[in-house]
Amino acid sequence: MKLILGFTGQIASGKGTACDYLIKKYHAGYHRFSTPLFDILNRIYLPTDRDHLQKTSSMLRETFGQETLAKILSRDVENDKHEIICIDGIRRPQDIQELKQFDGFVLIHIFADMKKRFNRITKRNEKVDDQNKTFEEFKQDHQKEAELLIQTVGENADVQIDNNGEIDNLHLALDKIISEYKQS
Repeated sequence: MKLILGFTGQIASGKGTACDYLIKKYHAGYHRFSTPLFDILNRIYLPTDRDHLQKTSSMLRETFGQETLAKILSRDVENDKHEIICIDGIRRPQDIQELKQFDGFVLIHIFADMKKRFNRITKRNEKVDDQNKTFEEFKQDHQKEAELLIQTVGENADVQIDNNGEIDNLHLALDKIISEYKQS
């Protein structure tokens, strides 16, 4: 049976870092909710900034259903041959409903303080508008539709990870999850 680890958390909480670790140590498969959005924006030659990603997500969900991205990810998971699979970027209850159909699905909420997350986001180069973002802009990002349900989704997670500490603490928490859920 596959172990499917779905990650939710606010911007720069450590979801991608957790998945990177699991890929490196456990050779996990990796899928992101934003991948189809990047694909579309790149194909139509628009910037892959947070605003365009959120507009594209809203358009797809409003046109084809709230669960559209979750259905794409579900198909990707079905076709993934890895024993451990990471899904990065779960944001809505509809996402969970679609993914819970899989035996071995575990929802993990990663959280960290806003200042720590802001420092992380301005140091990475994931989205074109992140490096020059002000703290006020970062706080405003949390009021956008894509971010509003994360806390609710996180409250219903199977596992909570406090990622305010050192990266070794995150790795230990992930190793514990693998040990506990891979046995089941």
